[in-house]
Amino acid sequence: MRLHRLTLTAFGPFAGSHTVDFDELSAAGLFLLHGATGAGKTSVLDGVCFALYGGVPGSRQGNRLRSDHAGQDTLTEVVLDLTVGGRRLEITRRPEQPRPKKRGSGWTMEKAVTLLREHTAGQWRALSKSHQEAGEELRQLIGMSREQFCQVVLLPQGEFATFLRATATERAALLGKLFDTRRFKAVEEWLRAERRAAEQRVAAGDGELLRLAERMGQAAGDDPEALAGPLPEGAAAGDPELAAHILRWAAVLATTARERAGIADLAVTAAEGAHEQAQREAEAVRELAVRQRRHAAAARRAHDMAGEREARAREQDLLGTAERAATVAPALELRERAAGRQARTAAEERSARAGLPAGQYEAGAEQLAEYENRLREELGGLADADRDEQRAAELAHDRARVEREAAEDERLTADTAAWLDGWETERLGRERAVDAAQSAATRAAELSGALDRARRRLDAARERDSHATALLAAQDRLRTARDAAADARDHWQDVREARINGMAAELAAQLSPGEGCLVCGATEHPRPARPAARQVGRADEEAAQEAQQRTAGARDAAQEQVVHLAAARDAALAAAGPESAAELAAAHAALEEEYRAAVRSAAGAPEARQALDRALAEHARRTADRGDAESRLASLTTRRELLDREAAELTTRLARARGAHATVAERRARLTADARLAAAAAGSARAAQESARALKEADSDLADAAYKAGFPTPEAAAEALLPETELRRLRQRAEEWRREEAAVTAELTALELAEAAALPPADPDAARRAVETATVRLRGVTARQSAAHTAREALDRLRAEALRGTRALAPAREEYARLRRLADLATGAGENTLRMELETYVLAARLEQVAAAASVRLHRMSSGRYTLVHTDARASRNVKSGLGLMVVDSWTGTERDTATLSGGETFFASLALALGLADVVTDEAGGARLDTLFVDEGFGSLDEQTLDEVLDVLDGLRERDRAVGIVSHVAELRQRVPAQLQVVKGQRGSALRHRTAGER
Repeated sequence: MRLHRLTLTAFGPFAGSHTVDFDELSAAGLFLLHGATGAGKTSVLDGVCFALYGGVPGSRQGNRLRSDHAGQDTLTEVVLDLTVGGRRLEITRRPEQPRPKKRGSGWTMEKAVTLLREHTAGQWRALSKSHQEAGEELRQLIGMSREQFCQVVLLPQGEFATFLRATATERAALLGKLFDTRRFKAVEEWLRAERRAAEQRVAAGDGELLRLAERMGQAAGDDPEALAGPLPEGAAAGDPELAAHILRWAAVLATTARERAGIADLAVTAAEGAHEQAQREAEAVRELAVRQRRHAAAARRAHDMAGEREARAREQDLLGTAERAATVAPALELRERAAGRQARTAAEERSARAGLPAGQYEAGAEQLAEYENRLREELGGLADADRDEQRAAELAHDRARVEREAAEDERLTADTAAWLDGWETERLGRERAVDAAQSAATRAAELSGALDRARRRLDAARERDSHATALLAAQDRLRTARDAAADARDHWQDVREARINGMAAELAAQLSPGEGCLVCGATEHPRPARPAARQVGRADEEAAQEAQQRTAGARDAAQEQVVHLAAARDAALAAAGPESAAELAAAHAALEEEYRAAVRSAAGAPEARQALDRALAEHARRTADRGDAESRLASLTTRRELLDREAAELTTRLARARGAHATVAERRARLTADARLAAAAAGSARAAQESARALKEADSDLADAAYKAGFPTPEAAAEALLPETELRRLRQRAEEWRREEAAVTAELTALELAEAAALPPADPDAARRAVETATVRLRGVTARQSAAHTAREALDRLRAEALRGTRALAPAREEYARLRRLADLATGAGENTLRMELETYVLAARLEQVAAAASVRLHRMSSGRYTLVHTDARASRNVKSGLGLMVVDSWTGTERDTATLSGGETFFASLALALGLADVVTDEAGGARLDTLFVDEGFGSLDEQTLDEVLDVLDGLRERDRAVGIVSHVAELRQRVPAQLQVVKGQRGSALRHRTAGER
């Protein structure tokens, strides 16, 4: 990477725009950046870092980028021109910053800007405007992070002096950032995590085994072996022998449980026999006690029944009298019903006669029937009057209907006449609408063709513009491909020429003393050709030729695409014409709108024709309706006269039929009501006569029934009657007495009860207590048997679970042991005798490379006295090992700590270390070449001789075409380093001044 030009605008202490020409400064290989303290020497380096990474070095992250001296309208900007990875790039960055609003007062925030350009084919070409894309492109080309770049390009001597005196932990922090050993630290953490996870899995498995052991102890109960526990002294979870201890203990518990279960089975068998015997004896005692109680109860009941015979006899007499009276009950009930019916009919007769005329109130049933017949005859005479009255109503309805129809026909005649008066105007309007719609349809057909042609021209114009844009891009690609092909051809020719030039060296490599030369034949070879620094072979030439052919093919493909796109563009141009797509689109839109208007108008043609047809039909209908209405009016006038004559005749007849009533219906209703009253009164009179006769017959039948039942009068029979419920109760009591006497007699005469009564009294309570005692004993031994069997089954099951768990846990134990050994080794424990972590081990290897690279320059700076060596000796008191750094003093032949170096020695040692670190980090980052380096301060601590040696070393970097910038305010350096960049501090901001090697 080589820096060419840096432009700083309103950046740091620089108010305006200032440019650093690194090409001019680097011409001598070594240049000096100096200035007063606070002038802004470091800001130049910050500008380089900001341009490349969008940020300044870590120690100055909090500093403001914008200059406090800059004007409000001047934006902060950094532009860097550099070559990296063989490409010439220009990066422009502007940070986010406030600026005055373009309109009105106040401020607005200007967004950050990043622009990346590349110089190819003699001109600058934009690559990206994205922060992310530009940053990623630069990072890949440089091959280093910002921290690495600031450490190896902007060499901060103070940090390396600190590094020389730092502890191993502090060195590990710096080296870890530079060499990015996070992946090795991640391996350590991963191994630790895996070890912890495996340890947790084993601990979980051991915990499960211990819980199983605890459950075994609970299942075994008070077994002495269970109380002893599964673990010997000193054993615990995590012990590899834990599973074996638990399995042995489980086997002992299971054997003991099986023995106890067998003993419990024998005890249960004996207790069951004793319990069955006690139950049989208790059952026999209970049966004897029952028979004795039955005999005693029968004897007591027989004694009680002897004292109840008199009361039972009285109830038998009462039952006999009530049963005789029950035979008279139907006659009594019949007489009561006859009396009730007679009273009801007499009341009904009185009510029916109340509505009769005074002359008919005392008439008999026959006279009332004759009166009813007379009324019915008068009703029959009103039949014709009903028809006349109905006809009169019909005539009135017809007369009103005729009037309505006449009025409707008169209104229809007037409306039709008014409509027909405007018919000619309506007809002409409808015909004009039909003609307009037909004209619009013709216009729409004409516009359709024009619209199709306009659409084709618009599509062709858009295709023409698309091909033109694609053609421009293709032409750019063609120019790039041509440049690449030319470069590849030149490179191939250079390689070929270099190979031809190197063939002499190839032939010289085959020469041997005394043998003839293949070219000239001489046997002496005083000056054989030597190979160049990099010998070009056939493979290099073939690779260059292949690259030339590949780029030529890409160029031809790009040329073919340009020709194809140009032809397509010309064809589209011929179809579209010279008008722009916007003009054609506007013309197409206008035609389309006119076409749509014509289509909308033409769409009304069928409706307009239908409207005209409907109007013609309406005219014909209304003309016919007017003639029909005039005919109906003449007919209705004649009908009205006939209805009036018939109505006059009906009015005369109805007056005679109505009499004193308003209507015939009113007179009929009166006659009907009177006939109905007469009929009801006659029926009531006949019913009253019949009920009186039935009551007399019921009294005679009741007297005969009472006499036959043995009662002197019907009243005596009625008094002897009992309610049916009482009668059923007496009968039930009599039946119960008979059954009870039979049952008591059977009990007293039963042989088994008599024999039981002759025996001593039984004691069921004593037998029951014996059974309860046997039951309690049986329950106890059964419970102990169940517990023993449950314990045995539980122990067998738990033992099987423990065995399965032990087998399942075995792979986890092996994995844990393997991971523990690996984790200990990676973290500096266990078999790791150096106590060196994996990340430290990798950093130690890098530090060893850095020390070797630094020693080359340190040896020269110190006139061959000092050499840096790395040591991985184990440190004491838990200090990190593997990152020790010693200085070998060849004058004394001793090794000592770098912290013992003097101030000047520390400076050139740290400078050598910085340069060596730059080489190693560059190789680590992919070998990106660093053509520009900066060394920051520390030269004031050197004596004159050492300063010469240090400058010789820095000047020697030019041999590899490197430019080194020294950042220092040491006055002597201004005399020794001709090329200088001075930073001048002022009240309005700092300024830059160049001085090249040829100036005085």
